[in-house]
Amino acid sequence: MLLHIPNVLTQEELAHGRRLLSQADWADGRLTAGTQSAQVKRNLQLPQQQQTARELQAMVEAALKRNSQFFSAALPKTVFPPLFNCYQGGMDFGNHVDNAVRSHPFDGSWVRTDVSCTLFFSQPDEYDGGELVVEDAYGLHSVKLPAGDMVLYPATSLHRVEPVTRGARLASFFWTQSMVRDDARRTLLFDMDMAISRLRQQHGDTEELVTLTASYHNLLRMWAEL
Repeated sequence: MLLHIPNVLTQEELAHGRRLLSQADWADGRLTAGTQSAQVKRNLQLPQQQQTARELQAMVEAALKRNSQFFSAALPKTVFPPLFNCYQGGMDFGNHVDNAVRSHPFDGSWVRTDVSCTLFFSQPDEYDGGELVVEDAYGLHSVKLPAGDMVLYPATSLHRVEPVTRGARLASFFWTQSMVRDDARRTLLFDMDMAISRLRQQHGDTEELVTLTASYHNLLRMWAEL
């Protein structure tokens, strides 16, 4: 499932985040890359221990917790602390697949990367290039979203970031270990949950909707790993 989630950040959060990122002390992004991806990664990244990064992490994590669409799509068990990157002056990130597991930077636990997310801080007209290109069974999907919006997609996907030839592309990226590791099952549950919400708005809690809601929760109970 590839999903565009709009307005993850408020305008106030976005302005604050952009202000912090404009003053950030960036480092070489290859410091956190795996062996294969380090060969094709050319960008800048905020070290996770920096105070600026910690403040931005807390802001993004709070936004995710209040976003019902993110919860429904990702069914998060653990969210890896958000990272922040910058592409400019021709920087890019070639085709790669994200590491299957990552060590949590603050408690040392292992996080399985089921779902990848990119949250945009730059407006599309502020830079040329920089599209996130995700490949799946249906072909290539080019993603370049408004600031404050986020794209969610399976971490198993081959993907890349095209060269940024003008301006700067600022974004947050992170991974989620889902309670339901299989993407097809997560997609089914998300579609059911969205349909239930629309039916409830249109018809209220009918007897049929109560039955459908029970089926959703019983499927989640069957598939969830806690």
